[in-house]
Amino acid sequence: MCGLFGIWYKSAGSARLDMERVTSAFAHRGPDGEGNADFGTAALGFRRLSIIDLARGAQPMYNEDGKICLVFNGEIYNYRMLREELLQKGHKFKSDSDSEVLVHLYEEEGEECVKRLRGMFAFCIYDTVRGVLFGARDRFGIKPLYYLETREAFAVASEAKALLDVPGYSVAVNEAAIPHYLTFQYVPEPATMFAGIYKIPPAHTFTYSNGKLATRRYWQVEFNPQDRSLDEFIEGTRQVLRESVKLHTQADVPWGAFLSGGIDSTIIVALLRELGTVSTFSVGYEDQHYSELTEAADTARYLETDHEEYLIKPEGFWQELPRLIWHFDDPVADPAAISLFFVARMARKKITVTLSGEGADEVFGGYGIYREPYALRPLSWLPSPLLAAVGGGSRLLPSFVPGKNYLRRAATPLEKRYVGNALIFSEEEKRQLLKKRNFPPASVVTQPLYDRIKGLDDVAKMQYIDLHTWMVGDILVKADKMTMANSLELRVPYLDHHVFEFAAAIPAKFKIRGGLTKYLLRQAFAGIVPPAAVNRPKRGFPVPTRVWLRGKLGRQAAEIVSAPEVGRYFSRPYIQKLLSDHAAGRVDNSRKIWTLVIFALWQEQFLTKKAKL
Repeated sequence: MCGLFGIWYKSAGSARLDMERVTSAFAHRGPDGEGNADFGTAALGFRRLSIIDLARGAQPMYNEDGKICLVFNGEIYNYRMLREELLQKGHKFKSDSDSEVLVHLYEEEGEECVKRLRGMFAFCIYDTVRGVLFGARDRFGIKPLYYLETREAFAVASEAKALLDVPGYSVAVNEAAIPHYLTFQYVPEPATMFAGIYKIPPAHTFTYSNGKLATRRYWQVEFNPQDRSLDEFIEGTRQVLRESVKLHTQADVPWGAFLSGGIDSTIIVALLRELGTVSTFSVGYEDQHYSELTEAADTARYLETDHEEYLIKPEGFWQELPRLIWHFDDPVADPAAISLFFVARMARKKITVTLSGEGADEVFGGYGIYREPYALRPLSWLPSPLLAAVGGGSRLLPSFVPGKNYLRRAATPLEKRYVGNALIFSEEEKRQLLKKRNFPPASVVTQPLYDRIKGLDDVAKMQYIDLHTWMVGDILVKADKMTMANSLELRVPYLDHHVFEFAAAIPAKFKIRGGLTKYLLRQAFAGIVPPAAVNRPKRGFPVPTRVWLRGKLGRQAAEIVSAPEVGRYFSRPYIQKLLSDHAAGRVDNSRKIWTLVIFALWQEQFLTKKAKL
């Protein structure tokens, strides 16, 4: 796992960057080595975290005649097979690294090479023959790739902060992103909270030449439910996940796994135990309602792992927060990110690579909200006009009347009620909070996605929305940024595209059954994981922010969101009402308050203090 930077200067008179200074912005991503290449028109910079071929895998990496130069972040899990093919075609290698395989694969197949890659990746190639910068991002967006174009230069980087000194750029807030951030608790891609800085979308290549940027999609998320037996799917799930986990252990450094009390990480650890001894790591909190340490420890004993755990305290949590905002680049208001930071910090003392369960919920249908289409079925038989009347009537009921929300949601089409796994502020709440009242609704993000999937069942539609929004904007961002903050590589076997393409054939009846999510996945591994884990509901990394924000941390949060800079965008009276209602216990506003706290800290970090390289 590493960090990369690439730049194309538009004229000979453009100010040149000090590449060592630029890459120091993401030195945490690669503490083991650095390198750069300057071609005049273009330059590449790199920081390395050594994982494969520790002695000979330094970057930038060149082909035999030095005409193709690569900087690469990620892992190619099928690189050995590709290497054998390329050797047979006459390519000569000086290392056993997966990055050199990518150089020669590009040499052999050009821009189509990306379709052959199985793994997580973001890379940039300077092709001196064609005079182009070419690169790509992996299919699911596991690895980040930001870009910026000014009058003087075009640049790409593993982290947005590395772009802040690009000639011609001035740091500013992307005000159009604020309403969407308030809805989703992150900025939906390809935008960022930095005006002018974007992300190359997942499953896309980019080419920059002759002053023009072109992007192209090379892979699509497609669901194709098939009428096969449960036993067939169970056996296939076992096979494809076993293969993926084994591929994800390729490394010349120690590896282990994060372990919560849930089924996703438990399956990963159980499959790793089939390969040998495993180091596992868990974090939790003093309040047992928000901790899975007991369940994780039980699983570790059952699977006989070398287990370590860490208890997070509110003071330590709060103390690390400004640092983590800097690591995130963008505001991401998911408190679970802090838990991930602490477990990564603990694990890095012992290992360099960790496997984790991200993606299982999106791929196999694991979120509790995916049960909703089944829960709403009793009213689905009603004619549309009558259902609309029921929904309209529900608005007249007092808020305390049981079933009011059920009737309202049953009468609302999926594409209007579901914008992804997080929904922090509603459209009406945003109108009260934001000083600028004219803003596009959240549906401008999700409706184009719904337009592509009209023929799917509702569960698959929800998975599709989350794969393109929540997973890439929240789950994978915090996975990458919080582990890389600790120079730890995180791998996600559930997001191998072979695993997804198999799981995409699973019908809804095998994803949700008897109120249980990920039914098929649970059944497939019921014989090798602890029995208690099979039916345990999902909890993720729960964090007691609801409780903390009613104590000392609540007062500190109130000070942060009262900063003058925050008042530029938000209504102070509305914020004060959120704070007072939460402190008094009248309503749980913790997620809303946390979203505003994270934005305020981001604004202080990058705008007020003007944090740069």
